[in-house]
Amino acid sequence: MAEQDELLYTLNDGIALVTLNRPERRNALTPKLTHLLADTWKRIDADPEVRVAVITGTYCGTFCAGMDLQEAARLKKETGKDILEFFADLRNDGLRVVSKPLIAAINGHFPAGGMMLSLNCDIRVGLAGTRGGITEVKVGRGSPWAVPLLWMMPQALLMETVLTGDMIPAERLHQVGFINYLEQTPEAVLARAMELARKIADAAPLSVMAGKKVLKDATTLGCVPGLKAAWDHYVPVYASEDAIEGPKAFAEKRKPQWKGR
Repeated sequence: MAEQDELLYTLNDGIALVTLNRPERRNALTPKLTHLLADTWKRIDADPEVRVAVITGTYCGTFCAGMDLQEAARLKKETGKDILEFFADLRNDGLRVVSKPLIAAINGHFPAGGMMLSLNCDIRVGLAGTRGGITEVKVGRGSPWAVPLLWMMPQALLMETVLTGDMIPAERLHQVGFINYLEQTPEAVLARAMELARKIADAAPLSVMAGKKVLKDATTLGCVPGLKAAWDHYVPVYASEDAIEGPKAFAEKRKPQWKGR
């Protein structure tokens, strides 16, 4: 497989589809793939044609296995360096600041880096019968990226997977609200994700991006300062042409023609 094919990208009607494409290695992350992903997050944010992005993996039973441990061993032997020294966007800053909504179509198991990618998306669709978790303690690695999960799942459940490395059934993660929808087949996972993406792409883009930003900011700022920041973020939304177009289209019983300004 050519290196450039490790990540697939398509854009149709405002929906970007990002596909991890290393099925022979359970879509595990290599330095090359992390650089491709880092470039893709920038591409999504910079392209005004992108309204929402869906992130998935070529089906192999695993959405993403996390770091490619065989590649890590090879790099250590050949260079004496840890694989993370070759990774891009190591702290996921580039992924976390994407202003467009991100939907994870988790069509298989999602340990370690698979969980990392999932938690940094805004909406998650999972596959029944699969498991996700933070398995780093089983291989002597670390999971500093797991901190945001404190706002996404019960602390006791999070502590259990961090300390034991055990995987959690997708059904349990759906029960506690980490996964929005649980589907029975990989095809249904992607179909549900694309259905959600279409609803987002059809909505007013300024309102959508402001909605994501205020909720993300509030987890850092807290309630009172978060509420104040939310009002500030919505000022340009209320002042936009779209704020006039929405009610007008409703009154005229037609689909809004959003301008994003």
